[in-house]
Parts: sequence; C-alpha cells; structure tokens
Amino acid sequence: MRLDKYLKVSRIIKRRTVANEACDAQRVLVNGKAARASYEVKLGDRIEVNLGQKPLVIQVTALSEVTTKDSASQNYTILEG
Repeated sequence: MRLDKYLKVSRIIKRRTVANEACDAQRVLVNGKAARASYEVKLGDRIEVNLGQKPLVIQVTALSEVTTKDSASQNYTILEG
C-alpha cells in the first residue's frame, strides 16, 4: 500500500492530498529516511510524521485497504508522540 494512502486509511492524516504534500515537504520519515508518497509500506516499518509541535512515531502492525473509525488504530502502534 502506498504511504499516502496508508496515512489516510489509518487516520493519521485526514486527507490523502495532505499526506501527499507532507511527503513532498519531507515531513514524513520511514525508517529514518525521508519517504515519497509512493513508498510501499511494509509490516514493521517505523513512520515518523512531523506536522505539529511534537513528532508522531508509529510502527506499522497491519495493512488493510479499508478500515472503520474504531478499527483504524489497529493498523499501527504508537511509539512516541
């Protein structure tokens, strides 16, 4: 799954276009490196999103194309933030 779609589906970022812009501005790091929106997310990846005062660091635990509001947080584990 593409990084921008993963961020939207897991509800870390509300809109896919905003996720795409954040990737273009190098505000999203995957495993410590700036990632493009087209990056293919894999299980176990460590994603750092720098959009607010404090960065959000998560680890990917599941990849599902469609999630509900209640089950969206099951796609990742929060490490910092």
